[in-house]
Amino acid sequence: MGLVLPHGGGELKPLLLEGEARQEKIGQARGYKTLEITSREARDCFMLGIGAFTPLTGFMGRADWHGVCSEMRLDSGLFWPMPITVSCGDADGIEPGDKVALVSPEYGGLVATMDVREKYQIDKQLECLHVFSTDEAVHPGVAKVMAQKKWNLAGPVSVVSEGGFPEEYGQLYARPAQTRALFQQMGWSRVAAFQTNNPMHRSHEYLVKIAVEVMDGVLVHQELGRLKAGDIPIQVRVRAINALLDNYFVRGTVVSKGYPMEMRHGGPREALLHAVFRQNFGCSHLIVGRDHAGVGDYYGPFDAQKIFQTLPEGSLELRPLTIDWTFYCDKCEGMASMKTCPHGKEHRLLLSGTMVCKTLSEGGEPPREFSRPEVLEVLRDYYQSLDGKVDI
Repeated sequence: MGLVLPHGGGELKPLLLEGEARQEKIGQARGYKTLEITSREARDCFMLGIGAFTPLTGFMGRADWHGVCSEMRLDSGLFWPMPITVSCGDADGIEPGDKVALVSPEYGGLVATMDVREKYQIDKQLECLHVFSTDEAVHPGVAKVMAQKKWNLAGPVSVVSEGGFPEEYGQLYARPAQTRALFQQMGWSRVAAFQTNNPMHRSHEYLVKIAVEVMDGVLVHQELGRLKAGDIPIQVRVRAINALLDNYFVRGTVVSKGYPMEMRHGGPREALLHAVFRQNFGCSHLIVGRDHAGVGDYYGPFDAQKIFQTLPEGSLELRPLTIDWTFYCDKCEGMASMKTCPHGKEHRLLLSGTMVCKTLSEGGEPPREFSRPEVLEVLRDYYQSLDGKVDI
């Protein structure tokens, strides 16, 4: 049995140019109009570049945008759950037929070039209500949509940069072709992805170990790049995750890699986007636990699981691996879930990464049930180095 096919059933479609083709495109871009893009747009370019957004060939036009928002379908009929777009303003002076250099000072300048085929205006409120189920400006995903410029641009993209991710993150950073080759080398075909942008506590460990029992292996897939206030720095997070994987997992059952997309905090819709690009990375399953990709109280704890049940047959080859509430039960004397533990609430300790970090930042010691001692040591050293200067 081989790996799942990339989304759409064809080959991976990486848009990243290399070698002479890349140098030639960089030279041509000096004569193009220039558009400065946001961090999210730049990181979508990187995802397009490495083939993580296969089979997209660029940023979406109006028909694709509207179909994705309202029906989670591209104009071709292919399933796609969230818009992938880039915007410009009147002052940018860009029109259909132009060739544009997409630049990001944050990521070293020229990121990609684009042949503009379409320029259109969107209903931002419609997008937010369909994609995020809210148009409240305090929702971080909504805020980014509302901050977009007046016009969306559509057209094929040629990517010339990975934004320094390979240099900064080394072997942690991996393209879909690389993870697929790794899985084949390890003899894996049933592979579950575990999404994280935080250190892993005991509940996360339990979810991954459930997957290890029924899969060939698990990809612990970390978001790389920009952090929000209070987040653990990526290098600290990586050390904490490695401490867990090295000490509490059988070698050869789990690999840890990172990807460059920026979180949208889109709850159920983002869980579906995670599924699409994890299929491109070669994963057959996605672990979907409580509050996947959620923020605040905008989504129910298991809305991201329920949305998979609404998809028409054939939308995705990847399947969700859904897991109920998990907790430490003092009567079971270990980790359990609502499906395995018969005891009352008084015996259950719900685990919280936020609580672990808050306790450590205040010089306290979390209960031993929350996290492994090797992980706590990494996090404790980090908070002690801050000398009390932390915002949780």
